Amino acid sequence: MILAFSPAALDGESYTDVVGLAHRSPGWLDDAVTAWSAYGLALFAVLMTIGWWRSRRAGAQPAMTALAVPLAVLAAFGVDTGLKALVRESRPCRSLRVSTLEACPAPDDWSFPSNHAAIAAAAAVALCFVSRRLGAVAALAAAAMAVSRVWIGVHYPHDVLAGAVLGGLVAFVSMTVLRRWPSGLARRLSATRLRPLLVS
Repeated sequence: MILAFSPAALDGESYTDVVGLAHRSPGWLDDAVTAWSAYGLALFAVLMTIGWWRSRRAGAQPAMTALAVPLAVLAAFGVDTGLKALVRESRPCRSLRVSTLEACPAPDDWSFPSNHAAIAAAAAVALCFVSRRLGAVAALAAAAMAVSRVWIGVHYPHDVLAGAVLGGLVAFVSMTVLRRWPSGLARRLSATRLRPLLVS
């Protein structure tokens, strides 16, 4: 499904304002934002690992909830990728022909919604089911990830906003379902070779 309207008409001006600000900013800031945009998702994996490691001390049931977090993030990524293939919105750096910090992705690498924003928001929401503190840290990191994708020029603001909402919603629904493990399952799994995953 190809869009019947121009995405640039929605928030193209805001996009060019952010890209222009990036060009006027200090080089160290642009380098930091570019690095975060490229590698920042690794932080969410670290936070998920910390959440799981700490949950093992609380018992098998909390540990199983923590182990569900990556599944919720994968679900969000899958839904986001499917929607991206349906909408097929061209990247703003390609449609608007602007100079950006990051090289513009290939023509068939669609823009809406943002995968990075969806993954980050999904991780933040899912981690709230494990630890409010980790969820808060992840939420701040997710906001920074969303902003960075516009800053380097590869997404419109509405791309990252939609990605964040979609990722967060899918993660919330997934975690609500996944943490309702059958009664006694955690206890039974704790008696198997999976015990090291569930209890410390």
